[in-house]
Amino acid sequence: MMNGTGDPSKLCMMVVSDTDADSLMGALVERGFPATKVGSTGGFLRRGNVTIFSGVTDARVDELVGVVTEICHARKEFVPVQTLPFLGDGSFNAEPVEVRVGGAIVFVLGIDSFHRI
Repeated sequence: MMNGTGDPSKLCMMVVSDTDADSLMGALVERGFPATKVGSTGGFLRRGNVTIFSGVTDARVDELVGVVTEICHARKEFVPVQTLPFLGDGSFNAEPVEVRVGGAIVFVLGIDSFHRI
């Protein structure tokens, strides 16, 4: 059941790292946000991601983004240069490279129609 008044007017799509997904799902549900988690991959390092969908009212969008900000922090990691997609076949030796991982991307889309069946 939605926490708030009325049907959702926004669809929030959150793309987060696997490492943050369970914590984020727990925090969203605890605060009364409906949430559906879908596994996904892609991105710069081709690591596991999760896409979480939540239908919310206009009044709760900022609260939801605040929860994502609280849980999903960007971090820096060192990765072997051979695993980076833009460096060809990786046939050379090099020191690991520091990259930014984690964090989140949040898309907020308007809902034209909503049906609970």
